[in-house]
Amino acid sequence: MALVAFLQKLTPVKTQMFDKLGRKPDIQIEEMIKDLEKLLGELKETVPANSNRAKQLAAGLQGKVAVIYGAGALSEVARRWKTQINENSKSWAFYEVFPELNHNSVVGYQFPSELASKIYVVLLRCPSLHPRILTRYQVTSEILKQSGISHETINSQGGSQLSQMMSLVYMGDWVSYYLAILNETDPTPVKAIDYLKKRLSQAK
Repeated sequence: MALVAFLQKLTPVKTQMFDKLGRKPDIQIEEMIKDLEKLLGELKETVPANSNRAKQLAAGLQGKVAVIYGAGALSEVARRWKTQINENSKSWAFYEVFPELNHNSVVGYQFPSELASKIYVVLLRCPSLHPRILTRYQVTSEILKQSGISHETINSQGGSQLSQMMSLVYMGDWVSYYLAILNETDPTPVKAIDYLKKRLSQAK
């Protein structure tokens, strides 16, 4: 949730920050900041669920195992979604990347059949991806539908690749926060990690 808090405080300090550095912000960075400020207005707590995509997606993920798909520049964004859902929401989550997942994962949707209703696949997509990869997204969605697996494609916002990546990072942070609320858990503590570190420190 660090990014959420950072963006909420960013507007009043960004000019001072660049002034101290003695330079103007890069055009892409400036564009990204504007895009994320706009997105904040759409995702923050005061925006009701019927207009808030992050709240809607969190509701879809509640009680499910989240599997996040990404490609290219979005591969590490998918990884962040996985780790944020693990740490903030205290939920199971995994991630995979295109095109590799099309070489094996799509074959594994069939068994065990009882898991189909417990999986929710989120496909992170941006227009800057190669057209061939975008076709893979479409076909994979069709296979998921045929397999009876709940899934949703989340499109990026912004014109630059930086804005597209960061808009999806930001969305994922909000989703993990709202999912934590739905799970009635505090997103801040990471007790299992603390326990692991303690036990490792005791090991000889």
